[in-house]
This record gives sequence, structure tokens and C-alpha cells, in this order.
Amino acid sequence: MTASALTRPGERDRVSSKLAEIDWRLTGLLCIVAGVGTAMLYSVAGGQWQPWALDHMVRFGVLLAAMLGLAMVHPKWWFRAAYPLYAVLLVMVLLIEFTPLGYEPVGAGAKNWLNLGFIRLQPGEFMKLGVVLALARWYHNHTANDARFSWKLLIPAAMIGVPFLLIAKQPDLGSAMMVGLTGAIIMFVAGLSWKIIATGALAAVVTIPPFVMFGMHDYQRNRVLTFLNPEADPTGTGYNIIQSKIALGSGGLLGRGYGLGSQSQLEFLPERHTDFIFSTLSEEFGFVGSVTVLACYIAIILISLRIASLSHSHFGRIAAAGATGTFALYVLINGAMVMGMAPVVGVPMPLLSYGGSSMMTIMLGFGLVMATRVHRYVELPKGQIL
Repeated sequence: MTASALTRPGERDRVSSKLAEIDWRLTGLLCIVAGVGTAMLYSVAGGQWQPWALDHMVRFGVLLAAMLGLAMVHPKWWFRAAYPLYAVLLVMVLLIEFTPLGYEPVGAGAKNWLNLGFIRLQPGEFMKLGVVLALARWYHNHTANDARFSWKLLIPAAMIGVPFLLIAKQPDLGSAMMVGLTGAIIMFVAGLSWKIIATGALAAVVTIPPFVMFGMHDYQRNRVLTFLNPEADPTGTGYNIIQSKIALGSGGLLGRGYGLGSQSQLEFLPERHTDFIFSTLSEEFGFVGSVTVLACYIAIILISLRIASLSHSHFGRIAAAGATGTFALYVLINGAMVMGMAPVVGVPMPLLSYGGSSMMTIMLGFGLVMATRVHRYVELPKGQIL
């Protein structure tokens, strides 16, 4: 038994004891990735801190402090906040759809922002964390048989499906996909029957083609068709993917050098500070630099999954695994996107790309993971409102 397990409960509640339980390896890896992101944003701005690098660094510093603060929060408070937070975020998504508070940024192609006057938010980003917490609470209070195969699974399916459909209608296909896949990961981790998984996979294969042809907006359909054959329109819809592939390939083994990437510095590469920042990294630091950053991502995911597995509460295990799954999806989808293996759907590379809403979602999620690590010996009672 570890020293932490032998510590008296009263001593475990001290802030100093909790700080000692934080996984500083994970914290360090997050800092490294965010630091690389700051360096790349400085590079693509032509060696200037503005307009992206300084904001990215300051934002990460503030959210890092918030993550460490959230690590101190007892799991019962995360548990209590799960359903109310989900409900608030769902209302915010509805406000975008049915009130003048929702708006579409110029050139965004989707009405997915909410203007509350004192702050502007992208609720679809935060909904991923809301779904994680709500599903973790639901599964905590249900049996393994309920999670495997039961009519009760219609409840978590609705928790996932309602925000998925609302966000897809904006239309924000990237955020909707992230919400749906995050929910699917949690249901799988919770023990979903392989019969349902196989049926769902078959249904997806059957429905995706007609959805692409008849259910998508024209620009979304063009993205999918461009992904299948980007060379068909190299100066139009295929331009982004082609330029990204050129940047990835031109870096070679060691890259062209920091600040010397022609695709990004000469602005051939679109969205070089957000969706395609990984292509910029690959061009300037080559295969070695790309693999090093990917190794950091893999280490972050493995450490976080280890933290989830060690939690004594079912809520902690599901919640930490769900937050980790969301982070992994960011990496997988953006990586596939910039390599031309998936349509361009506006999913950023976590902590590398510039963007406040996505970084906040990620760091709040790691606050949940860290809280699970710090309070891993806490056992929450089942079937009760704590």
C-alpha cells in the first residue's frame, strides 16, 4: 500500500497534501505542448507576439492555474454539478438556435456563438464536458447490466443525441461530431454490449452516404467530396488539404527551420494558426518534431487513462476516461484532417492551435482528471444524491 493510502483522511484534505497528489508529469507535458503552440504562433505571425502567441500563453497560464484549483475540488461537487451544468449548456445551445443572442462570425459558416453582452462563448465546445459529466453521473447510479444492454440506455442516448442534433443544425459538424463520439466512447467504456455497438456501426455505414448527399449543407458536402478527391479542384475546395500536404511533406526529416516554413510564412497555408498549425510544425521541424509532439500527446492520454483506472469511484473512472477521450479525439481528428485522411471539419489541435473556447474545454477537462487523481481513494455512494 502506498504512503498516500496510509495518510489519515483529515490530512488528505489539506491543500498541501492535495498538491502533493497532483500528477506533475501530466502537468509538465501539458505545459510543453502549450509552449510549442506559443512558439509556433510566434513563428506564423512573422516573429511577433501579436496577434496570437501572447494571448495563447497568457490564456494557458490562467487556465493552468484554474486546472490546479479544480484538482482540489472534491468529486462530490463535480457529481452535484453534472446535471445542472449539462442543463445550462443545453439551454445556451438552444439560445443560439431560437434567440437573437446567437450569431455567426464572419466567414465561419455556422451560427455557433452566443453573445451574452459581457462575454462571447461557443457552447458547443463546452457541451463536450457537460456530456462527460452528465453521463458519468448517470452510469454511476446504474448497474453493469443497465450499462451493457437495457432500455434504460435510451436515457444516455438522448443525453448525447439532443445536443448532437442541435449543434449539427447550427451547422457545426466538428463540434457535433466531437459530442457524439465522446458520448460513444463513454458508453463503450461503461460496458455497452457488442450487439449494440455492431448495430450502431452498421447503421452509421448505411446512413452516412444519404446524409452526406441530402442532409448536409452545400459547403459541408463539398468538404467531404474534396476529402475524397482534393485534386479535382486544386485552387478551390481542394486548396486547403493540398497546401497542408505540401507543408507536411516539405519538412522532411528535420524540417526547414524555425520561422523558415515557406507555406506558412508566405501564407499559402490557410488557417495556419488554428486548424492547420500542425502542418506548420511539420514543415519547420520535420518528421522528428512532429513525432516528438505526437509522443507528448500519447503520453498525456496514457497517463490520464491510468489515472481514470485507479479511481475508487465509478463516477471518477467514467468522468476521467470521458475527458481523456475528448482530448484524444481532438488529436486524432485534427491529425487525420491535416493529412487528408478526414474532411476538414474545424477541429483544432489541442493546446497547439489558437482558440479560447477549445483550450478552456480541454483544461477544464484536465481539471476533472486531476481531481480524480487527487481524490482517487474517495468512494461515492451509489443510488444517492450526494
